[in-house]
Amino acid sequence: QVQLVESGGGLVQAGGSLRLSCAASGLTFRTYAVDWFRQAPGKEREFVASISWSGGITSYADSVKGRFTISRDNAKNTVYLQMNSLKFEDTAVYYCARGIVRGGVKAYDYWGQGTQVTVSS
Repeated sequence: QVQLVESGGGLVQAGGSLRLSCAASGLTFRTYAVDWFRQAPGKEREFVASISWSGGITSYADSVKGRFTISRDNAKNTVYLQMNSLKFEDTAVYYCARGIVRGGVKAYDYWGQGTQVTVSS
């Protein structure tokens, strides 16, 4: 079965940390970029972080820069999102997605089902 599965979400106090995982099965993962997104209640899905296939290039939304770190272990077909100094506004469902290039534009062909992160203030 082809899927991306996120895990590691939960309830944490403000200032705390969580590490999310995105594990791929049934599909090639190691030669693709992977991005994390999040969607808070009543808001649109927003980009959080991206990592290149090799892990050598990463990028972050300004709102998480300096607090979140994206990494990957291609041997384990897994991408991680280490989230430190969590804030109430980080509360959202977090999704990972496999990045592709379609017509010269970045797109995503597989998405995980999401994992809930709740930060209490």
